[in-house]
Amino acid sequence: MQKISLFWFRRDLRIKDNTGLFHALKSEFPVLPIFIFDRHILDKLTSTQDARLTFIHQALEQVQEQISTDYQSSLKTFYGKPEEIFEQLSQEGIEINGTQYQIQQVYTNHDYEPYAIQRDQAVAEILQQQEVEFHTFKDQVIFEKQEILSNTHSPYTVFTPYSKKWKALVSEETLASYDVAQHTQQLLKVTPPLPLITLEAMGFTPNPQSFPSKTVKRALIEGYEQQRNFPGIQGTSRLSVHLRFGTISIREVARAAQKYSETWLNELIWRDFYMMILVNFPHVASKSFKPAYDKIQWRNNEEEFKHWCNGTTGYPIVDAGMRELNTTGFMHNRVRMIVASFLTKHLLIDWRWGEAYFAEKLLDFDLSANNGGWQWASGSGCDAAPYFRVFNPYTQTDKFDKDRAYIRQWVPEYNQAHYAKPIVEHKFARQRALDTYKEGLEKAKALANG
Repeated sequence: MQKISLFWFRRDLRIKDNTGLFHALKSEFPVLPIFIFDRHILDKLTSTQDARLTFIHQALEQVQEQISTDYQSSLKTFYGKPEEIFEQLSQEGIEINGTQYQIQQVYTNHDYEPYAIQRDQAVAEILQQQEVEFHTFKDQVIFEKQEILSNTHSPYTVFTPYSKKWKALVSEETLASYDVAQHTQQLLKVTPPLPLITLEAMGFTPNPQSFPSKTVKRALIEGYEQQRNFPGIQGTSRLSVHLRFGTISIREVARAAQKYSETWLNELIWRDFYMMILVNFPHVASKSFKPAYDKIQWRNNEEEFKHWCNGTTGYPIVDAGMRELNTTGFMHNRVRMIVASFLTKHLLIDWRWGEAYFAEKLLDFDLSANNGGWQWASGSGCDAAPYFRVFNPYTQTDKFDKDRAYIRQWVPEYNQAHYAKPIVEHKFARQRALDTYKEGLEKAKALANG
């Protein structure tokens, strides 16, 4: 049997400047790219028309088009559980267009989420039993894990000193692209290309929504600092979904940010920061970064949570944000902060409820950033807004949607008699939040002191 390497696409759905693919192509064996539709993930999806799955499938079609047209190779797709698939591949090899191949090496890029770390550990052990090498590389962040440490050699838990160290360490070499094109002759020749598994074959149907472009005008980046907080205008890049699934290289984006907008660069550094927090403090995936905040007595009123989910709270900026999310899978970042503060402070609903709802709805859902954002808003996270900072939805509206353009777009009944009345009064809700938080934190302090 002919010996080959596999390159396993995951959160890096592109050929250009792909670290793991670059290293796979420099290995001694021909390379077959693969993608696994992971049932551990897909079986948990609540909608058969999940837009993220459609986005992934479209990205894979583009990868397939490029590697089949330009390099006479093919992507091979699987549907199942990765550990079972690799168990079979490592033992039996893989059959492509009537030829049997033996797998020698598997290359991929790092993933930092708790499930992904467990999955990769399991896969590595399965491959090791069959003496198949498993190689993984940094690709979706600029700095990872413990590459940036404080002077006490511990991970940073506050953003500003982390970002200063990040900027001090970043270099031309750090942001350099991996020239995959130089080595594409090493892709396994496969003609005709293999058919991709369809969404329908996995029990899903395509979502008809359109997705943001991965091309951003330079003027938008240069005006980012002035325009990014106003949801009624197109002032942000909308690249988050592309960074989430790796259809664009973080190194390419960081170079552009470095050149044209430090404010935009800071947002990319936040992304690295939250990914680093998740790796070094994995408890944040289910608990508060600051344990004392787990003593807060949430109200968790299900009826009020439904109003928040549906955008019928009677607070126009909150309702606009939730309706935008439910309709498009996107929500402007300023509005994400407002709706998260409203849920956790005004309604005293556990941040984990909001985090889970965003995880279900956001097209750009990324565990580390979503978790970091929700814990920031609730006060429980690292570098969080202090608990006594309660966003006033009315002053936020006057500041960032003064002419109500965003609100009118998503809440057409705004200012009409039949628009929902506020489900809670702001001044009352603010005081209730302050009292509840104070009580919870004092309780935690008392318990800590024995």
